[in-house]
Amino acid sequence: MALSDPQGILASPLTVISRQSEAADIAAISDLITRYQVEQVIAGLPRSMDGSLGRQAEKVQTFVRSLSRGLPVPLEFRDERLSTVSARRLMRDNKKRGGRHDDAIAAALILQMYLDESASRELDSPPTEI
Repeated sequence: MALSDPQGILASPLTVISRQSEAADIAAISDLITRYQVEQVIAGLPRSMDGSLGRQAEKVQTFVRSLSRGLPVPLEFRDERLSTVSARRLMRDNKKRGGRHDDAIAAALILQMYLDESASRELDSPPTEI
């Protein structure tokens, strides 16, 4: 998991939740949403390299549907293709590198892409007031 700063400019790795059961996982995510006053959730969707949705993406969608039922905030999917590969590349020289750490960094990369896209859309839209 990752969080952005309050201004929505910079994403940072937060933690990795170890899978237990769907109910426990949802409770852990809901706790973090409350604790950090999260206003929106961005979920990575593991698409195949051709853009299609495979078995893992379908599992993620099923879990996220269950998660979203209890969330008081909006949830949006983002393509996560190659995010773990990018995280490993970024951490290549870091001695703390490891699977769980890579996952938190991959989450931060997915969130950062979303934040960058949002900022770009805001710059491209005309002002609503002058």
